[in-house]
Amino acid sequence: MNVVMEPLVDNGPIGGDDAAVASLPGARKPTYVLEPPRNVFDLGVKAVWEYRELLYFLIWRDVKVRYKQTVIGVSWVILQPLLTTVVFTFVFGRLADIPSDGVPYPLLIFTALLPWNLFASAIGRGGISVVSSANLVSKIYFPRLVLPLSSVLSPLVDFVVGFGVLIGMSFWYRSFPGWPVLALPLFVLLTLLTALAVVLWLASLNVRYRDVGHAIPFIVQLWMFVSPVVYPITEVPPAWRFAYGLNPMAGVIEGFRWALLGKSHPDFRVIAASSIVVVILLVPALLYFRRTERTFADIV
Repeated sequence: MNVVMEPLVDNGPIGGDDAAVASLPGARKPTYVLEPPRNVFDLGVKAVWEYRELLYFLIWRDVKVRYKQTVIGVSWVILQPLLTTVVFTFVFGRLADIPSDGVPYPLLIFTALLPWNLFASAIGRGGISVVSSANLVSKIYFPRLVLPLSSVLSPLVDFVVGFGVLIGMSFWYRSFPGWPVLALPLFVLLTLLTALAVVLWLASLNVRYRDVGHAIPFIVQLWMFVSPVVYPITEVPPAWRFAYGLNPMAGVIEGFRWALLGKSHPDFRVIAASSIVVVILLVPALLYFRRTERTFADIV
């Protein structure tokens, strides 16, 4: 929404700051009018930049709340993916005997869990971000886009810690990436954009339909098993890979494994399909969020 300040003055000139205007004889305090964006394609990026300090503090708040009053604190970031890797390695690597494309199976799993945990954390926090900040939304004005955006960016702290663990595992297994590691920031960005696209839809719908918030954990769990987390993309028949890439996280995980495991080349069909789907999801999500945010304060 656009914020328009309309100083209403009965006598005397209009000028100076709000206090000066209010001190004039017969003057009244300025009135702030909230108007919907006049341009349907106004995505609110400029407004978010103007409120970047609020975005920073919301990110910092999410990080502090996550580990407040915990016994081992940030160590959960290390234990959770490591224990998940151990369980998946035993169940899928040993019992199910799923191939690992010639790389150690724990490394194959952890390389996929790194972007997946970033995505899942962003979905879990961002899907309920507007409802959980009802006190802020109903009392003051700020670009509502700041809420889901902060929820998507805050898990990056966990990602950086987890990436340090992956470096240690790479030395342990003597598996070092080549030049494709330079493309890793692009796949991190693709992960964040994928999460943002999904979060914008979920956060908007969750304001009106609270069932969405209850369904998010189930959606995340189901999504993980239809993504190549516990198996390599080569297990998918070649004829199905482009269609499989319509799952955006398939392209993300394939890109991470190419960049970090020294694969000769990724399946670019999967990555291309995933990138196209992210764009198709993100732009309408931004437009829908901007159109519905004007009703958040009334419903939430």
